[in-house]
Amino acid sequence: MGDHFEKGQHALLNEGEENEMEVFGYRTQGCRQILCLAASVISLGILPLVFYWRPAWHVWANCAPCSLQEADVVLLRTTDEFQIYSWKKVMWIHLSALSSTFGLTPDHPLITDEEYIINRAIRKPDLKVRCIKVQKIRYVWNNLEGQFQKIGSLEDWLSSAKIHLKFGSGLTREEQEIRRLICGPNTIDVEITPIWKLLIKEVLNPFYIFQLFSVCLWFSEDYKEYAFAIIIMSIISIALTVYDLREQSVKLHHLVESHNSITVSVCERNAGVQELESRFLVPGDLLILTGNKVQMPCDAVLIDGSCVVDEGMLTGESIPVTKTPLLKTDSSAPWKTQSEVDYKRHVLFCGTEVIQAKAACSGPVRAVVLQTGFNTAKGDLVRSILYPKPMNFKLYRDAIRFLLCLESPEEVVKKALDVITIAVPPALPAALTTGIIYAQRRLKKRGIFCISPQRINVCGQLNLVCFDKTGTLTRDGLDLWGVVPCDRNGFQEIHSFDSGKALPWGPLCAAMASCHSLILLNGTIQGDPLDLKMFEATTWEMAISADDFHIKGVPAHAMVVKPCKTASQVPVEGIAILHQFPFSSALQRMTVIVQEMGGDRLAFMKGAPERVAGFCQPETVPTSFVSELQIYTTRGFRVIALAYKKLETDHHTTALTREKVESDLIFLGLLILENRLKEETKPVLEELISAQIRTVMITGDNLQTAITVARKSGMVSESQKVILIEANETTGSSSASISWKLVEEKKHVALGNQDNYINIREEKSDNGREGSYHFALSGKSFHVISQHFSSLLPKILINGTIFARMSPGQKSSLVEEFQKLDYFVGMCGDGANDCGALKMAHVGISLSEQEASVASPFTSKTPNIECVPQLIKEGRAALVTSFCMFKYMALYSMIQYVGVLLLYWETNSLSNYQFLFQDLAITTLIGVTMNLNGAYPKLVPFRPAGRLISPPLLLSVILNILLSLAMHIMGFILVQKQPWYSMELHSACTVQNQSTSKLTIVPTTPEKIGSNGAFASFENTTVWFLGTINCIIVALIFSKGKPFRQPTYTNYVFVLVLIMQLGVCLFILFADIPELYRYLDLLCTPVLWRVYILVMLSSNFIVSLVVEEAIIENRALWTAIKRCFGYRSKSQYRIWQKNLANDSSWPPLNQISYSDVSGCGRGVSYSNPVFESNEEQL
Repeated sequence: MGDHFEKGQHALLNEGEENEMEVFGYRTQGCRQILCLAASVISLGILPLVFYWRPAWHVWANCAPCSLQEADVVLLRTTDEFQIYSWKKVMWIHLSALSSTFGLTPDHPLITDEEYIINRAIRKPDLKVRCIKVQKIRYVWNNLEGQFQKIGSLEDWLSSAKIHLKFGSGLTREEQEIRRLICGPNTIDVEITPIWKLLIKEVLNPFYIFQLFSVCLWFSEDYKEYAFAIIIMSIISIALTVYDLREQSVKLHHLVESHNSITVSVCERNAGVQELESRFLVPGDLLILTGNKVQMPCDAVLIDGSCVVDEGMLTGESIPVTKTPLLKTDSSAPWKTQSEVDYKRHVLFCGTEVIQAKAACSGPVRAVVLQTGFNTAKGDLVRSILYPKPMNFKLYRDAIRFLLCLESPEEVVKKALDVITIAVPPALPAALTTGIIYAQRRLKKRGIFCISPQRINVCGQLNLVCFDKTGTLTRDGLDLWGVVPCDRNGFQEIHSFDSGKALPWGPLCAAMASCHSLILLNGTIQGDPLDLKMFEATTWEMAISADDFHIKGVPAHAMVVKPCKTASQVPVEGIAILHQFPFSSALQRMTVIVQEMGGDRLAFMKGAPERVAGFCQPETVPTSFVSELQIYTTRGFRVIALAYKKLETDHHTTALTREKVESDLIFLGLLILENRLKEETKPVLEELISAQIRTVMITGDNLQTAITVARKSGMVSESQKVILIEANETTGSSSASISWKLVEEKKHVALGNQDNYINIREEKSDNGREGSYHFALSGKSFHVISQHFSSLLPKILINGTIFARMSPGQKSSLVEEFQKLDYFVGMCGDGANDCGALKMAHVGISLSEQEASVASPFTSKTPNIECVPQLIKEGRAALVTSFCMFKYMALYSMIQYVGVLLLYWETNSLSNYQFLFQDLAITTLIGVTMNLNGAYPKLVPFRPAGRLISPPLLLSVILNILLSLAMHIMGFILVQKQPWYSMELHSACTVQNQSTSKLTIVPTTPEKIGSNGAFASFENTTVWFLGTINCIIVALIFSKGKPFRQPTYTNYVFVLVLIMQLGVCLFILFADIPELYRYLDLLCTPVLWRVYILVMLSSNFIVSLVVEEAIIENRALWTAIKRCFGYRSKSQYRIWQKNLANDSSWPPLNQISYSDVSGCGRGVSYSNPVFESNEEQL
């Protein structure tokens, strides 16, 4: 159609988002529709089928282009490399129904305020709204801006003041009704797809349409038996697929069903609090949260009170999270950006559970509905399952090309259609899926579950695996090792908790007892494992204050921590936690305001040592801070710093801003926690490294700790050095900078650099790992490099091994950047903060069984990384199996094809029973059993070919076709040269008492071929035996074992099938049973000729085996050929590796570079389609 559009015909939907789409306007034309209808009837339904496969053609044929404003149909096209088309009808929502309810008129004050999208969408004076529904999301036409916009969410530009003012008292009944009609119900509806729909969708697959064509042709030729066999196989295949899809549909329906039937309390303006079904909620409604254990039916922003929420459904980590209210400020900035705290701290997400709702002094816990239905966090998760990101793995695209190549380029005069059905094997779809099904079963036995079976093949191509650290490489829990107190003289002696000696009373003890986000739920303390360990070490107790507990500005039921009864010399009765500034990964710290009973009001802070030290009075931070910190981080300990200050008691706690509290603190000391490796981590990483699969760590932890874990785990060896990359943002007059420092072990560095390290590999015998050095950097540096030094980013990624202090968004970005370098990326995480990266990677493996893991293609029940090499092994085996099946099916078809063409030469062909024997007894059995080989237990340092159209695979097929062709032609010509061939009798056997007439009974088919009216001929007999036994030989040769699959002899079923098939064929060849020969339309030949047939087959087998082993599977030979022809890999990472290896100035050690003010460095682009590799693996 080109890219020239009428004015207003083309626009972007969801611009800049992951699900961005182009939208084109079209208007339906009656005359075009009539023509298409007539063409559909004339083509006997073929045209609608083509339109079903090509939605864009349907729109182009039925509609004419027009502006989006006038369009009644829109054509959608994704903006990724797949450019998938779909079309939607434009619908109308009529508000006229509301005019009778409360007198809604075009000039009603409720809809005249065009500040909000909802009012801009209402067309006046007829009170109608144009909308489209795409992937469960509703978009309305914005009359003011002339574009389709997402509805069902509060506007992002709203400031906190505006939210409090406009929605703080709730919506009126009229506003609710208007919003309800336009935004739609607050439901996440996943209907159970009817079986008939699934059936039709599966049957309309091009493969099955081709099979239908083949079956019709065979019935017309009276080839009923094989036609029935293919029908039965197809029915079984379709039934299994439909059953699987139905199961998934039912599972997903039950997952979201409970969400739609929750009763909530909503505050209506002028009407007070009303009980309401959650499906009636609209953006802007004011929710009143009371009691505990409440499921959130929508996304809502907390405006009053605080909540403790279990976000396990979203993050995969069942750790209570404290949510704080969005405070009303004078700033006009959008509420999401108004403070440095992550805005998610104020948001209660749909699907999460509110464990505790704590009312503020001013009244109940209130929250404004932010998003409803599929716009919510849970809705987004469900949509990612319903509409997964497409995967452009070359194997599947090559499969279609491969089939097209098999078809005859010229029409054979006689039975051309029959030749095509021979050339393209109808059993191919079933054969292709069996390998993946077997692999999926083997994975299931090992506790690895897969929701996207096609991705198993992609696992075989993985060459880089990213790992989260905490809970993935290391154990979930942390053990408290000790605490290092400090005073004005510097750090004191470490206090070890193993000794059983209690920590003496002081600010440090008070900080450990109160600076946490733990909650008391049904008498048990719950919260972050780190907080729990720290609190338990103090041996204090936790309670909720009684009604008689009164402190100025403190709610009646505050959290109180008290020393246990056995504790001595503690001068305070307890400490009340008045206010929390919760921990945030972006801020890397948390702060609490507490009141000592009968004592001072204090503020305590805990967090990353570098961050906490920055908020302290410099004179209170010991001079040996950096060296002391490095002593513990280099040993792999997790280090947390603590600090405090005294506060004025005359201030109300809520009046204190975070900035005011977090300043001029006094440094208290360091908390040392041990994060132990899982036992399986080291052997697994060593296995991956030896197989030349890159391993990368992406963690939110301190970089020095991450490096130590990398060393301990074997990801980085102890002898390797560290390069520090630190990038700083533009500040004032200086532009952004990046520095590279070679850091020796235990070298003292400046305070600001504490969180940035890297390791260098200098060993020559490095198993071919990527280069001889490795970078490590923090999330902050990664962000700056992406923004200001984008030309350096690929160079850094080629050797980057450790990425620390990474936010969830940065994890996803990093995975995507690796994909742009043509790596096949796997991501393994425990679900916490890894959801985005797990979805982004080619292969996401979740170690969590929480609901969040449903977005990941693979989930492991065993919570360690042993599943990663297992998955790669099975992926490689499944990939090789797919290639074996393609090669076998192609060759079996070509063997049959060559035989039929030779016999056409003599105006003959194969009989139905001869075809049936080859198709059913030989090929179908082989197709089902050849795939049973398990994965080879050892990972080898190279991958199988990722493409069907790679030189070795093509050469293998071509050479074997030529060998088969030569053998068939030789047999065909030689049989005619035999002295007994010239006899007029149709038998060369010396069988007693058998008349020739019995040997030449006309077979069951009524079709006359040739003058003798029968299929039986010496050429037919020779060609059939050569072809049939050759099919068995080829199966044995193509059934690959090592290095990716178990040896063929371990596949007992397959070996038994081959032996039985070969036995049956030899029995038929030498049996001399007239009835059997009559049935199969064979003629008797002298025993010597049968021996000749065996000699030809044996020669073919030996030559074919030698070709396969000495040429096709000879990696050294292909490497030499590549070198000889100067082959260069097209993969971006290979090109960068080569360039960097020849660059003597890289890496630029002990240098600082600055970005140009104009944004130099952004000009260099390096992007390839994310899900496509240009690598030609041989």
